[in-house]
Amino acid sequence: MQSLYSNGFENIYDDMYQTFIDYKDEFEFYSTIIKEHQKKDVLEIGCGSGHLAKHFINSSVSYYGMDLSDDMVQLSKKRNPSGTFYKGDMTNFTLNQTFDAIIITARTTSYLLSNKAIHNSIQNIKNHLNEKGVFCFDFIDANRFFPIIKDGKTIIHEAEIQNKLYSRTSYMKPTIEKENFMFQWNATYYKIEEEKKILLTEDQSEVRAFTKNEWQLFLELNDFEILNSIDRKSYAFDTYVVVAQKK
Repeated sequence: MQSLYSNGFENIYDDMYQTFIDYKDEFEFYSTIIKEHQKKDVLEIGCGSGHLAKHFINSSVSYYGMDLSDDMVQLSKKRNPSGTFYKGDMTNFTLNQTFDAIIITARTTSYLLSNKAIHNSIQNIKNHLNEKGVFCFDFIDANRFFPIIKDGKTIIHEAEIQNKLYSRTSYMKPTIEKENFMFQWNATYYKIEEEKKILLTEDQSEVRAFTKNEWQLFLELNDFEILNSIDRKSYAFDTYVVVAQKK
């Protein structure tokens, strides 16, 4: 969904997702995990426009953010002038430091379309974790989501913020002729003014869902031990959160 993350459309994402996601609740969820394992700093991969970052920066946990989109990174920096943000690809990044914890939020794992991309990402993350470092991420559960969209499904989300009204029409359907649990996500974004829908942008993406067993094997092959698997409701998708530790 690169078109939505750059060229000015990152502001649409920023507006809409503030109404979809309770960032305070997200912060409390992830910070509890980090503190339970006595970790003092965290790198968030897929930091987006910096709403979760804002809560971490105001907490006792040292926070660093990274995103593939330079426009998102700039938006995060503008929102959080005291924060530290990097532009980077989770499949191939090099930072001159290591962390106690690394989290991938907002189901950003959905863009890891190949097994090689997953392996490269986990290896990069392992290399940037301190000894016994914690890796935490969420993913779309294919076992529950695919039966819902197997014949194709249209979902409409509306968002109202600062006297602006947006609407997103999404059509999702599995691409079963390809490897892995991929699905096509076609989305059309509108701004509604005087009860009229004004087209803002259209986006066509191929993304990936996973099974718990897939992630269990990926992590084991890359020397991580799963500490916990949490069934967590989130907007639009059935989601699991995995907490793993570097061996």
